[in-house]
Amino acid sequence: MSVKTFIHDDFLLQNESAVTLYHNYAAVMPIIDYHCHLPPAEVANDKSWDNMSQVWLGGDHYKWRNMRSNGVDERYITGDAPDREKFQKFAETMPYLLRNPLFDWSHLELKRYFGIDDLLSPTTADKIWDITKEKLAQPEFSARGFMKQSDVRLVCTTDDPVDSLEHHIAVASSEFNVQMLPTWRPDKALAIDRVDFWNSWIDKLGQAVDMTVNSWGTMLEALQSRHDFFHEQGCRLSDYGVERIYAAVYTASEIKAIFDKARSGGVLACDEVEKFRSAVLFECMVMDARSDWSVQIHYGALRNNNTKMFNKLGADTGYDSIGDWNVAEDMSALFNHLEMNDSLPRIVIYPLNPRDNELIGTMLGNFQRGPDKGRMQFGSGWWFNDQRDGMLRQMEALSQLGLLARFVGMLTDSRSFLSYTRHEYFRRILCNMLGTDMEEGRIPSDLKWIGEIVKDICYRNAVRYFGFDL
Repeated sequence: MSVKTFIHDDFLLQNESAVTLYHNYAAVMPIIDYHCHLPPAEVANDKSWDNMSQVWLGGDHYKWRNMRSNGVDERYITGDAPDREKFQKFAETMPYLLRNPLFDWSHLELKRYFGIDDLLSPTTADKIWDITKEKLAQPEFSARGFMKQSDVRLVCTTDDPVDSLEHHIAVASSEFNVQMLPTWRPDKALAIDRVDFWNSWIDKLGQAVDMTVNSWGTMLEALQSRHDFFHEQGCRLSDYGVERIYAAVYTASEIKAIFDKARSGGVLACDEVEKFRSAVLFECMVMDARSDWSVQIHYGALRNNNTKMFNKLGADTGYDSIGDWNVAEDMSALFNHLEMNDSLPRIVIYPLNPRDNELIGTMLGNFQRGPDKGRMQFGSGWWFNDQRDGMLRQMEALSQLGLLARFVGMLTDSRSFLSYTRHEYFRRILCNMLGTDMEEGRIPSDLKWIGEIVKDICYRNAVRYFGFDL
């Protein structure tokens, strides 16, 4: 009898209904990755890599955090150690990642892209390094090659309003058959608590629209101009990465005065920062509604906790965690303010703290309305929650308090071209959840009906919801 490898055809599928749902309905669907952090230049230039350290470890703070937890010196993580030595340190960490999603993700990637069944460990590191290095030299293992291998049809990157979008334009005019669309991410417009940084960004905004941004009114005019430009390049989504929801009460005169104070280099009081952020968030979402875009709100991250390492390495290096701000009243106030102004866009909201799952499930029901189906969306498990338990908790809350069948499904939220296996991971978890419900009599045992719902969640709902031209 042959020994079953860790990643096998029925990985995570625990019964016959789950197996049928996955193989006959989920696995056959293409991928829409409507939120990721892929560098657009790497798609435009069809980047290739020399080895697995470059494609796997560069910029991946998920891996960096766990290597640190295993006692790996920073030189082998973000430092100047040779690529082969960095890979060895990750291989040494892998056996200790058991039950961590990185264990599953990494072995899915090795299996799907490189045909490797061996578990990564210090004893298999040489073999896996050699196999992957040889394959990475082949054309189908470039940035675009990985996307084609994964049957990706469309990706949405994450882009600053001042970005030229030159790489999106280049890809759109090329013969590459995967769409790459921009996503409007105006977080820096809200960063008025860092006055010097904010002023520098406002200068860049002015340069992007060839005008002087010296008032609240001209700031909104410049943002609208860039918003229009993004729309012309195919953008249909915005994204706001905020600690919490901002919905302070303010007057127009207050916001004008706060802008003037900050623009002249003045340090703002906490309530002034709160009011200004509330105004920017509201006005940008009004722009989104006018353009018939879908809004994404990622909230709840407590960032850059380790000041020493932030000063050394900068942001997005693995020193962030889940925050615990109260958000219900402000979320309600923001959505209600937009609704009262006939400017409430479609919204996908992603809480980082899973304690908010039921809060989101009930809040969104307050603002659902036709003709859009699932207008207000509870986004998939994000960041620290894009693992088995986090995905299940999100889907359980959505199922109990909303409509799972209208869910727009999974995304990678990743900078890696190998991360498309996260869609497979999600699909297997989804099918196992529904298959188990069928086997245990919690939902009807109708494979065709449930299978069509699986297809919707995996692909078709996102096409319809975001209005993608596919």
